[in-house]
Amino acid sequence: MIAIEHVYWVFAAAAALVLVGIASSLVARRFSAPLLLVFLVIGMLAGADGPGGIAFDDYSSAYKLGSFALAIILFDGGLRTRMATVRRVLAPTLLLATLGVLLSALLTGAAAAWLLDLEPAVGFLVGAVVASTDAAAVLFLLRAGGLQLRERVGATLEIESSANDPAAILLTMLLVDYLAAPHALHAPGLLRELVVQFGIGGAAGVLGGGAIARGLSRLQLGNALAPLFALAAAVLVFGVTGQLGGSGFLAVYVAGLVVGNRVTSGLTNLLGTLDAATWLCQIAMFLVLGLLASPHMLLPSLLPALGVAAFLMFVGRPLAVVACLAPLRRYGKREIAFIAWIGLRGAVGIFLASIPMLAQLPHAPLVFNVAFVVVLVSLLVQGWTLGFAARLFDVALPHRERAVRRVELDLPGSLERELVGYPVAAEARILAAAPVPGWAQLTMVVRGGEILTPESAGALAPGDYAYLLAPPGRVYRLDWLFAPPDEAREAERELFGEFSFEAGVRLADVAGFYGLPVRAKDAPLTLGEHFARRFEHTIQVGDRVRLGALTLVARELADDGGVARVGLKLGGAVARRAWLVERLAWLRRRPR
Repeated sequence: MIAIEHVYWVFAAAAALVLVGIASSLVARRFSAPLLLVFLVIGMLAGADGPGGIAFDDYSSAYKLGSFALAIILFDGGLRTRMATVRRVLAPTLLLATLGVLLSALLTGAAAAWLLDLEPAVGFLVGAVVASTDAAAVLFLLRAGGLQLRERVGATLEIESSANDPAAILLTMLLVDYLAAPHALHAPGLLRELVVQFGIGGAAGVLGGGAIARGLSRLQLGNALAPLFALAAAVLVFGVTGQLGGSGFLAVYVAGLVVGNRVTSGLTNLLGTLDAATWLCQIAMFLVLGLLASPHMLLPSLLPALGVAAFLMFVGRPLAVVACLAPLRRYGKREIAFIAWIGLRGAVGIFLASIPMLAQLPHAPLVFNVAFVVVLVSLLVQGWTLGFAARLFDVALPHRERAVRRVELDLPGSLERELVGYPVAAEARILAAAPVPGWAQLTMVVRGGEILTPESAGALAPGDYAYLLAPPGRVYRLDWLFAPPDEAREAERELFGEFSFEAGVRLADVAGFYGLPVRAKDAPLTLGEHFARRFEHTIQVGDRVRLGALTLVARELADDGGVARVGLKLGGAVARRAWLVERLAWLRRRPR
C-alpha cells in the first residue's frame, strides 16, 4: 500500500508543479519574462535546496525523458518549417547550424578551459554543451512580445534554432566518448563517425518522413488518431535511426520537414495537437532539469560560470555568427548584430550536460553546473532584451497584433482546402465591395444564429460570420478583408506592400526609382503587361511577382481581367532608400 500511495503522491506533485508553472506564466507574460525560465525556477524551488525538498538525482531518467521530449520538439520544429523559407536562407542557416555551432563550441571551450582551469578537451565539452540555441525560447519570446521580425532575420533565427541541436548533440557525444576512452578515438575515426551520424540520420529522416506523409494521406485516421500516428512514427524514426548508428535527432527533424511540406490536408489539426505536446515536453524538461540543479553546488563555480556565459554572449556567439554570415553579403550589419545577440540557450544545453553525468566523467558535475548557469543568464539577459534589441537594430516591423479573428478547419479527403471563418467587423473592407480572390469561395454565412447559403444571405453585414474555402498557404491573404477599421490599414499594408502604382506605369521606371535590376526585354513593359506575361491563368487579387528585393502584388483588377493597380512590398534596405528619397523630395519642395 505504501508503494501505491507513493505513486499517487508522485502524480499529484508533478501535476501540481505544472499547474503552478502555468499560473505563474500569467505573471511572467506581464513582465515579458521567458516562460520556460518560470518552469526552471519552479523546478529548483521544488528541489532538494528549495522549499519543496524533493531529492532528485536520477540523471538516467532525466536523459531518457529529455531524449523523448527533444525528439517531439524537433519533429514539431521541422513540421512548421516551410521549404520555401528554407531555400531563401538555406546557406546561412546551414553554416550557423554546423560551422557556427563548431566555432561557438571551440571559442567558448577555450574560454571555459582558462576560466575554470580545465584540460582543453573538457573545456571544449563545456563549449559543445552550450553551443546550440533553443528554438522554443526564441519562438515563445517573439510571440509573447508581439514582435514580427523582417522575413530574412526571423526565418534565419527560427530555422537555425531548430536545426543546430543535432550538431551540438553529436559534438557533445563525440567529446564524451573521447574523454571516456581517449585512445579509442582518433581524428579519422571522429570524422568517420561524423559522416555516419549525419549520413544515416539525413537518409532515415527523408525515408521516415516520406513514409509518415504517405500514411497520413492514405490512411483514414481522423482528427484524433492522425496526430498520435505522426508522433508515434516520429519517435519510431528517432529510435530506429539511433540503433542504426545515425543521429536520431537529425532524422526526426528532417522527417518533420518532409511531412510538413508534403501533407496539406489535416496539417492544421496536426500542428494544433503537436503544439500542446511540444509545450508539455518543454515544461516537463525544464521542471526535471530544475529538480536536478542544486543551488548550493552552483556557488563554488558561479563566478567562472558567469564569465563563460558572458564570453559566449559577447564574444563566442558574435564571432561565430560574423564568420558565417559576413562572407555571404546578404545580411546588413544590424541584422548580423541582432542574430548574434539573440542566441538564447535553453533546455538542450542542460540536457546535454546530463550526458557527462551518465558517463561518470571526472568533471561532469562542473560541466552540468556551468551549463545551468549559462542557460539561466541567457534567458534572463538575452530573453528580456529581445524586444529592445529588435528595435535598436531596426529589424522589427511596425506590426501590432491584429484583432482579426480567424478560425481554420481542415476538411477530410484530398481537397487541399481549409474552411476558414471570420467575424465580419463593422466597416471591414469586405463590406465596401472589396473583391474576394478567385481561389477563395464563400460557402456559408452565420447570421443571428442561422446558417445561410451565400445566395440567401446576400450582402454581408456587420456581425455576420463568413466561412470560406481556401488553400492553406493563402488563408492569411484574406485577413485584410475582415480586419476591424483600426487594424485594416496595417493588414492591407502587410499583404499589398507599402506603396502602390497604376498598372500603366512602366517597369523600367519602377526599377530605376528603386535601383532594381530588370531585363532589357522587360523594361518597356508596363506593370500590367508584366503580370500578364508571368501568369497564364486568370490573375487574382494577391498574386505576386518577385523583382529582386521587391515584390509586385496584384491589388486591384480591371474589367478585362487584367491588373488595374499594383502594390509594392519592399525589403528592408530598399524601403529605407525609398523613404530617404521621398524625404529629400519633400525637403526640396518645402517653402523656405
